Parts: sequence; structure tokens; C-alpha cells
Amino acid sequence: MTIRPILTAPDKRLKLRSNPVDKVDEEIRTLLEDMLETMYQGDGLGLAAIQVGVPKRAIVVDVHAPDDPPTPMKLVNPEILWFSSERMLYEEGCLSFPDFFADVERATEVRVRYLDENGAAQEIEAAETLAVCLQHEVDHLDGKLFVDHLSLVKRGIILRKMAKARRAQAQDA
Repeated sequence: MTIRPILTAPDKRLKLRSNPVDKVDEEIRTLLEDMLETMYQGDGLGLAAIQVGVPKRAIVVDVHAPDDPPTPMKLVNPEILWFSSERMLYEEGCLSFPDFFADVERATEVRVRYLDENGAAQEIEAAETLAVCLQHEVDHLDGKLFVDHLSLVKRGIILRKMAKARRAQAQDA
């Protein structure tokens, strides 16, 4: 397994729409394993392939409680089939926006269809944290970022701070 570099905002590749995976093969399984390792290294709850520069419709998530064993999920070509009408505010962060968090309103429950790491069709109903995480990661596959759910003012503040941090980092290098 390899820890891959994570793209950070304002990298334009994060706004790309990811392409469907034609076949779940060894290359995709390796990508999924690398993504999990990268997500765990970054202390994240989820990661989309585009965040490591691969524009394919693949995500990994793990929302286990801190004292529980990991419960990784690998989803290829995930599609949200249903959103509950009930909504919740959840403080979201993103590995592509290190150290930035904001309240985002999302559906409390979702139903998702996907292919597992063996290419078998699966469906899952998820609630609360897992539902939020799945919505966040599927958004990435469509080129939508969690800051796109914020007001223009809040989004602008975060993006300006990210750009400033990136410039400062470049000067220090």
C-alpha cells in the first residue's frame, strides 16, 4: 500500500467530474487500498479518488468510533438513489481543506448503490455520520466540494485562507 499525495484547494482538478469505473480489477483494488491508507494517515473519514488525482468514481469511508476497530468501506461507482427529507447540520471537514471546518446541511439518511471491491453490486442504507460522509464523497466525484454548500461569503473566506496558506508554504520551500 502507498500513501498518495492529497490534492488541496484551490487545485482545479478537485472540480472535475470523475469518470465511471469500467471494470473492478487489480488496478482499482490497489487504488482503493492506497486511498484507505492515505485517508487513515490524514485522519479522515472518507476520501474520493479525485482527491489523490485519479478522476475515477471510487470512494473509501470509515466512520468507526475512536475506541472501535476500523470498519472500512470501498465503493466503486457509488450512486445515491434516495435522500431522506429530514435534514441535519454536521460540522464537516475535508482532507483537501486541511484545518477548515464548517456546518453543512445534508440529508439525515441515504440509500446508495455501488460495486464492492470484487465488482459485486451492493446497496446500503446509511444514517447520520455515514450518510453525511457518503454524500460528501459522492459530491467529490461530481466536482462539488463541501464549501460549495456554504454561503458565498463563508466559501470565499475559506478559499482565500487556503490560497494564502499555499503561497506562504511555497515561499518557505
